[in-house]
Amino acid sequence: MTTGLLLEGGAMRGMYTAGVLDVLMQNKIPIDGIIGVSAGALFGMNYKSKQIGRVLRYNRKYAANKDYIGFHSLLTTGNIMNEEFCFHKLVTDLDPVDFEAYRNAKEDFYAVVTNMNTGKAEYIRLDDLEKEDQLEYLRASGSMPFLSRPVSINGQLYLDGGIADSIPIDRLLRMNYEKIIVVLTRPRDYRKKKSPAMLPKLYYRKYPRLVSAINSRYKTYNKQLEQVLELEAAGRIFVFRPSRYVPIRRIERNVAKIQEMYDLGKTDALERKNALLHYLS
Repeated sequence: MTTGLLLEGGAMRGMYTAGVLDVLMQNKIPIDGIIGVSAGALFGMNYKSKQIGRVLRYNRKYAANKDYIGFHSLLTTGNIMNEEFCFHKLVTDLDPVDFEAYRNAKEDFYAVVTNMNTGKAEYIRLDDLEKEDQLEYLRASGSMPFLSRPVSINGQLYLDGGIADSIPIDRLLRMNYEKIIVVLTRPRDYRKKKSPAMLPKLYYRKYPRLVSAINSRYKTYNKQLEQVLELEAAGRIFVFRPSRYVPIRRIERNVAKIQEMYDLGKTDALERKNALLHYLS
């Protein structure tokens, strides 16, 4: 039996995902393939490197650090996530990624990115994060529109994968995994609302297909949520989602809120562990 895992993004709502993933690792739930979007990719890669607790640890430690993430970084570097801090110091020195464990792990790991020229999602297999282009794809997956500079890789410009494919359930279904686990970061009743269309048209006027993807994102996202509900009701997939609302900001410095979101992920996963094991059996 093969199992695929889908990880939605959501900036610091991804702490919920981190809590769920730590429970899956602690209980040695077998996974064969992972697709992560934005924070789902940035946090989810720790599943492949088998570093339980790493996401919580560095977010608690550096949440208040102006060089980690926030408007100081945006004003001084053009990126809400500081490239030097997050993708160099953090991963190699401050709280290093276990690159060898990641490279040797059996799981296939894919990060979703949005191609700015085509406005479409690309699904990049990352098998060795010590390769510079692969780390750049990971960075691109979490590069939020309006708050990040485009990431240039092999002659193409990329941004946040959530723009074009926030919940890549269709992609995962086409990969023919026998079982699929989905981790969402909003409660069941959430639906995305339409955003003003003028800002993307002005800000990304050179990229009309990207503008179209941004402005239609709410429709695509809500359709994906309905699809997830249908597949879940039919018993084809297993879904973790927050059992209650946690008022956490996309860029959160309050350590208590970060801990609360993580703890909710752990609690929900532990409470539904037996149901998951039944589904996987």
